[in-house]
Amino acid sequence: MNSLLIEIGTEELPSGYIVPALNSFCAALGQRLRDLRIECGQAGMYGTPRRLAVMIENVADKQRPAATRITGPPEKVAFDREGRPTVAARKFAEKSGVSVNKLELIDTEKGRYVCVEKTDSGRFTAAVLREILPGLISSIPFPKTMRWGELRVSFARPVHSIVALLGKRAISFEFAGIKSGRHTFGHRFMKPGRIRLDSADHYPEALAEAYVLADMEQRRSVMYESMLQTVKKAGGGILEDPELVETNNNLVEYPAVVLVGFDHKFLELPREILVTAMREHQRYFAVVDEKNRILPYFVSVNNTRARDMRIVAAGHERVLKARLEDAKFFYQTDLKISFEDRVESLKSVIFQAELGSVYDKTMRIKKLAEILCGRLGISGPRLEHARRAALLCKTDLVSHVVDEFPRLQGIMGRVYAKAWGEADEVAYAIEDHYRPSYSGGPLPETTTGAVLAIADKTDTICGCFRAGLVPTGASDPYALRRQGIGIIQITLEKGFDFSLIEIIRAGLEMSGMKKEDLDKKAAGVFEFLKNRIAYLLEDSGIAKDLAAAAISASADSIPDVWSRAEALHKLKSAPDFDSLAVAFKRVVNIIRKADQAEVAGAGVNEKLFAEPAEKKLFESFLQAKQNVSSCLARGRVDEAFSEIAALKPEVDMFFDTVLVMSEDEATRKNRLALLKQISDLFARLADFSRIST
Repeated sequence: MNSLLIEIGTEELPSGYIVPALNSFCAALGQRLRDLRIECGQAGMYGTPRRLAVMIENVADKQRPAATRITGPPEKVAFDREGRPTVAARKFAEKSGVSVNKLELIDTEKGRYVCVEKTDSGRFTAAVLREILPGLISSIPFPKTMRWGELRVSFARPVHSIVALLGKRAISFEFAGIKSGRHTFGHRFMKPGRIRLDSADHYPEALAEAYVLADMEQRRSVMYESMLQTVKKAGGGILEDPELVETNNNLVEYPAVVLVGFDHKFLELPREILVTAMREHQRYFAVVDEKNRILPYFVSVNNTRARDMRIVAAGHERVLKARLEDAKFFYQTDLKISFEDRVESLKSVIFQAELGSVYDKTMRIKKLAEILCGRLGISGPRLEHARRAALLCKTDLVSHVVDEFPRLQGIMGRVYAKAWGEADEVAYAIEDHYRPSYSGGPLPETTTGAVLAIADKTDTICGCFRAGLVPTGASDPYALRRQGIGIIQITLEKGFDFSLIEIIRAGLEMSGMKKEDLDKKAAGVFEFLKNRIAYLLEDSGIAKDLAAAAISASADSIPDVWSRAEALHKLKSAPDFDSLAVAFKRVVNIIRKADQAEVAGAGVNEKLFAEPAEKKLFESFLQAKQNVSSCLARGRVDEAFSEIAALKPEVDMFFDTVLVMSEDEATRKNRLALLKQISDLFARLADFSRIST
């Protein structure tokens, strides 16, 4: 067995393309080999801005032999009455490449059929690879691809070379006009010549000698250790930024780290501006002291080790100085503009054509925040903080700093609010209301910020639904799914309990929804959010059918549906849960299938009970109803489920001894009324008909 190496040499790839492309290519290549019966071992990935490479160990030289059975026509078609082969049998044998006397008969579910047993001894791996590699390379996914020259193929960047080695043997094929072989290339500036690879196993070492650290883990380790050693000269450490580490690691082939200083006067800028100015455009690392305060230094990771790194440092210093001068000017200019003027400026910023300006959105957020505060019992100074924060929450969008550094929206709102003397709760709520800003991102820390976040996201969702901008398939340009998930996560995190339907209707009314369309559109938004609730429940480990059962009963209160789903999940672990669910589903299904005219409004008349099981079930139901109400009032949802579970013996006895659909109309209606009341009790907790048994 030998190692298989495939390297695709390209022009400079964007840093964010490298790891996803390698993951996909590595998985696809390994799976394809296994599908083609080629045994292989562990796979490794190598990537730099100028190459994507996969190496798979212990690849077999030949496909594994495989026996296959080819089924032909039925026996009665393949042979005549005397047992002689017919034309059909001869044609099948000819097609299968065997003589007629090699045909066998097998018994199947449909009768006896003719078959042929064939053994595929397998092809050599090199021949198989020659056929499959062009297609696998062309199928590597990228966010964007391009074409070059007159070629019809597309790739992330133009391809310059392809290495394909199985052990010491080169695999010959062609992709994008490039013929594969055994030659790669070194560092573009430090050792740019071609490198002949005698064996796939020598790949990492051969590149390292040419100043290319192709192993991403090794390169990251070398880079980071060099950074730590470098910043010791300044008596500080690196400001932790894993994302920036990964970005820089995929921007270089041979990391050359340099420490650069900048003027102390720029330390007067807010920390967020300093760090962002360093990382956003230049990918520099900030340096901090032992108390995590910014020092007047930064670290740059370069792709080339120059003869005099002082010249490199001077160049980086000039670049950052210009950035910081701009940032300082923008910040000082922003501080001269009052919040009142900023709020007024929002009138000239369009949020969405049918939904008006950002100022209009701000006013809607403010009203929704007031409604939420009322439902959550927030009053006094905290209510005033919510109103003030709602009014100011979008003002940083018209600031010069956020225009230059969009990532600082919300953050600069907090900075400006504190600079202008606003209360801390107002300032931090402005920053919080954008959270979570990405999937899995941090949630609002303050209560006021949480209220604003829910109001903002509700307004966006309701407004987009009102304007017909509903997510479809993979298309969700306004990130409504993420915002819906944010509403649910914040509500659960803060323990907020309010009517989801009420807030949806308020949001739609404020967006200008016509009254005649309100009910239908509110149902659509509510269904959209219920789907997000189901997604999060399933993501937390709740079975799909249990989530559906809890949501179907009611989803107006997010904490309530969560506690019911979790209690139902706990109940399902009971050994007799399936029989319990079957019994309860039977109750619900009978009511659904019954003539609703006989069920609607009917009360239970104890005098009409003809069987002891009816009376026993009714008495147990009345006690369970009282106990369930008491449990729910105390927030003991798990105990409420236990109370209704205790009805199972009486329900079973009722169905075993009582004919529900009696010919006597009064008796039938009375029994249906009893089951209807039991079904309604179940419905307070879950729709048992949705549970799989």
